[in-house]
Amino acid sequence: MSAKPHLEPLPPERWRKNLTDYNEGLGLVYERLMLNDFLQALQKKHGIQTVIEAPIYGMAGVSGINSVILARNGATVTLVDDNAERLEHIQRIWGELNLPANFNLQSPISSLPFPNKAFDLAWNWAALWYLPDAEKLIGELVRVSRNLIFIAMPNRAQVGYLMRKYVLEKDFVNYVDEAWANINRVKNILRDWDCEIIDEGVLDVPPWPDTVMPATEVLKRLGIQSKEMQSRFEGEGWNWSSMDYYLGKKPELKGQMDRYAFLERAPLPWQIKSIWAHHRYCVARVR
Repeated sequence: MSAKPHLEPLPPERWRKNLTDYNEGLGLVYERLMLNDFLQALQKKHGIQTVIEAPIYGMAGVSGINSVILARNGATVTLVDDNAERLEHIQRIWGELNLPANFNLQSPISSLPFPNKAFDLAWNWAALWYLPDAEKLIGELVRVSRNLIFIAMPNRAQVGYLMRKYVLEKDFVNYVDEAWANINRVKNILRDWDCEIIDEGVLDVPPWPDTVMPATEVLKRLGIQSKEMQSRFEGEGWNWSSMDYYLGKKPELKGQMDRYAFLERAPLPWQIKSIWAHHRYCVARVR
């Protein structure tokens, strides 16, 4: 077994900024609303009533709101984090949404304080590569699930990922373990735990690359200094917030995101879409 890489602490502004500033950016709103569609379909198909999301940090933007759609559809949601400051703000955010949830502070997060088979669905989004013991956490998700495990990770084969790694943000590999940006590794571990893979594919397939940074920052790092170009992605007209959608301030956001989803919903094999998709996922059933 290879040695675990030493991961530097995640730059705090990556999650702290959006605990109070809900302007996430177009890409994050698209990602979250496409994930909503997937979770809603999964919940309806499998009758999901109890959910644990652990960890809750993985997607950029506002932390801790990935399971909102499940709670709104009647599921009892449990959220687990190892950062007290982040969890306190997430609890406040769920209060703003007037939604109940169970909030658990747990460190290390790879040891979940719940009994066996306590939840219908155990899941996380793009979180594994931040963890020092992700393999153990997968085993814990299997242990506490009575039915399904759903895990998604960034797709390291897509163009935006390669741009980020080799051009825009070369140091990001210091605070993630890239080996987990490989859903086949996750699938093999789930099989080792005697789980059956019942679905896999791609999610988050908009017509832009995934660089995990604002468009203005991308232009700057590419050396594009055009004020006209920069101005297109700044100001009040360029404010994208999942919270505005959830709070009913901008109900039109879902329709706007659907207009960008032509690749997402194209009747093509997911293997072809994976060239451009931002995330790969798998769904497993506990035997």
